[in-house]
Amino acid sequence: MGNSRVLATDLEFPEGPVVMPDGSVVLVEIRGRRLTRVWSDGRKEIVAQIPGGPNGAALGPDGKIYVCNNGGVKFQPYAGKLRPMGNLPDPARIEVVDPVTGKSEVLYDKAGDALLNHANDLVFDAFGGFYFTDTGKVRGRTQDRGSIYYALADGSEIREIVYPLMSPNGIGLSPDGTTLYASETGTARLWAWEIEAPGKIRKLKQNDIAHGGRFVIGSANYQRFDSLAVTASGKILVGTLTNGGLTEIWPDGSYSRHHPLADGHVTNVAFGGKDMRTAYVTFAGYGKLISLDWYEPGLRLNYQEL
Repeated sequence: MGNSRVLATDLEFPEGPVVMPDGSVVLVEIRGRRLTRVWSDGRKEIVAQIPGGPNGAALGPDGKIYVCNNGGVKFQPYAGKLRPMGNLPDPARIEVVDPVTGKSEVLYDKAGDALLNHANDLVFDAFGGFYFTDTGKVRGRTQDRGSIYYALADGSEIREIVYPLMSPNGIGLSPDGTTLYASETGTARLWAWEIEAPGKIRKLKQNDIAHGGRFVIGSANYQRFDSLAVTASGKILVGTLTNGGLTEIWPDGSYSRHHPLADGHVTNVAFGGKDMRTAYVTFAGYGKLISLDWYEPGLRLNYQEL
C-alpha cells in the first residue's frame, strides 16, 4: 500500500462506496440510514434518506444507484466506535435511488413467495443484471442460512442461484466476467462459481458442499470477511473485520496476504481515479472514508464511468 488520507469522518457505519463519474464517492451509512456523497475536499451531502439498513450499493446501467437494504441493524457505541449488535426484524429489499433527485423506489423485496432477509451486497454484470448476497438474519439462538440471487435491473426477474451459505457478504466478478466470487463473514471463506450464462452458474458435484462452489481460501487465524473488490489482474481484495484490514487473495487460492488498517471494521473497498489505482476504503467502526494508493489498478466495474 502507498499513501493514505482521510476523506471524511463522522460517518455512521459507512459501507458500499461507489465511485461516481464526477470523482465523488457515494456511500451508505447503515446506522445513519442514508446515502451520502463525499467530495474530494471532504464535503459531505445527503443524496437520499433510506429507512431500514442500506448496505451494499452499485451503479446500474441507467446511471441510478442500486442499494441492498438489509432491513436494519442494531448498534452499540464501544470504545469510541460503533459495533453492530444484531438484526432488526424488518424484511430486506433492493432499492433504486436516483442520485440527482434522491428519489428511491423498491425494486424487489421477495423472490417468488420468499421474502428477502438481509440483502447485503451486489455486483452488476455486462448484461443488465446483478448478483447479490442475502446474509440471512440472526434471531436469538437461530440463524438463517444465506443465499445468492440473480436479478434484472428492470425489475422483471429475480431468482435464487446459490443456497445454502453461511453469512454470505461480499460479491464480485472476475475481469472476464466468467467467475463469481462471494465471501462468508463468520467463516472467513472465499468461494467461486463458474458462470455459464447470465445468472446461470455451474455447480461442482462434491461431498459436503451443497452450494457447489469452488473453495478458494479460508483464514488460518480468527478474522471475518466483509465486502470485496477485484483488481484488474484478477486478485480479490476483501474488507476484513476483527483483524482489521484488507485481505488480498490470488484467484486460484494459492496465496493471500493481509494489509492491516487501523479499524476493526474495514467493511468495503472500491477502486477509482484516472488510473484505477485509488482504493476507497470504509472504516465503519470509526466512521471514516479513506483513500489508499494501491500498487496495481482495480477492475473497472460494469457501468462505472470515469
